[in-house]
Amino acid sequence: MSRETVNLKQLAAALGLSQTTVSRALNGFPEVSERTRERVVAAADKLNYRPSASAASLATGKARTIGHVVPLAEHMMINPHFSDFLAGAGEVYARSGYEMLIRVVSAEDELGVYRDLARTGRVDGFVVHGPLSDDPRIPLLSSLNVPFVVHGRCSHADSNFSFMDVNNKEAFRRATDFLLDLGHRRMALINGLETMNFASRRRQGFEEAFESRGLEADAELIFGRDMVEPYGYEVGRTVLGAPNRPTAILLSSMLPAIGLVRAMGELGLKAGEDVSIIVFDDQLSFLQSSDTMRGVPFFTVMRSSIRAAGQRVAEMLMEQINTPDAEPIHELWEAEFVLGRSTGPVPPRTH
Repeated sequence: MSRETVNLKQLAAALGLSQTTVSRALNGFPEVSERTRERVVAAADKLNYRPSASAASLATGKARTIGHVVPLAEHMMINPHFSDFLAGAGEVYARSGYEMLIRVVSAEDELGVYRDLARTGRVDGFVVHGPLSDDPRIPLLSSLNVPFVVHGRCSHADSNFSFMDVNNKEAFRRATDFLLDLGHRRMALINGLETMNFASRRRQGFEEAFESRGLEADAELIFGRDMVEPYGYEVGRTVLGAPNRPTAILLSSMLPAIGLVRAMGELGLKAGEDVSIIVFDDQLSFLQSSDTMRGVPFFTVMRSSIRAAGQRVAEMLMEQINTPDAEPIHELWEAEFVLGRSTGPVPPRTH
C-alpha cells in the first residue's frame, strides 16, 4: 500500500524551515549549505515528498518538462515499443519533478515543432526517437543549443551529442553465427524499416556473419517493413509455403514473430524442428509470458528491455540538463542471448 505524500508546505513545516529554503535545497542552489541540503533531502524521502512541477518551475526558472515529438507518417512511432519506453522514462521524470510533453505531428511539421518548443522555452530538453541513419533532427537540435538525448544512433560524423543504443549489429551477428554453427545456410531476416538506423545495423550484422565464413545471405529472403503482427504472418506464409523454404528465420521484434508463428501453425510447421527462429525481445510489458517448459522459454531471443532503455535515456537527459557543460554520454548496451526451444539443427530433409 502506497504512503500518503506531503507537499512543499508540509515538508517545510516539519523541518522548521521556510518553503523557499526547502525548495532551494531540493533544487541544488549553492547558497544552501550542504548540511541543510542533506537534512532536507533525508526528510523529503522519509515523508514521501513529491515535488510539484509547476512550483519547481517557478523556483528554478525551468519549464520542468521534457519534449517527445512524435511524427506520424507511413511509419507509426506510436506503438507498444514507444509506450513501454515512455513508461520507463516517465518513472525518472516523476522522481525528478518533471513532466512529459508529447506532440504528435505530421512529418513535414516535425522540425518546426522542435524549433517552436525550444524558442518558447516550453521544454528543458528532448528525447529523439527512432533516429534515421542520416537524421536532420540532430544538427537542428545541436544548433538550437537545447539539451537532447538520442534513443539509438545515427551515422553523423560529428557525435557531439548523447545517445543510448543497443549494439544491434553485434546482436544479429551473434544470432546469425549461432544458426550457422547449427548448420543453417538458408535464412530469412524479417527486419524493421531499414531507413531506421537500428534496422540497418541489424542487417549489417546478419550479412557480415555470412561474409566472415565466405558465404552470402540470400537478398530475396531479407525483408524490411513496420514491425507488426500481419507483416510476420504474410512473410511467413510466403517464404515457408515455398518449395525451398528457409530453415531459419531471424526477426527484429516479437510482434511479427507472433504473426510468423500463426503462419507456421497453418502450414503445420513446428519451431525448433522444421524451422529455427530467433527474435529480438524488447521485453514488451503486454507480452510478458510464463510459457516455459522445464524452465526453458519458447523463443530463443536477443533480449534488451526497452523500458529500462527509457529509464536510462531519461536519467542521461536529467544529467545533461543539470550539468550543461558535461561531456556527451555515449552508451551502448549488449543484448542478452537467451536460448529457448525455437532453435535446433537443420531438419534432416534439408541436408
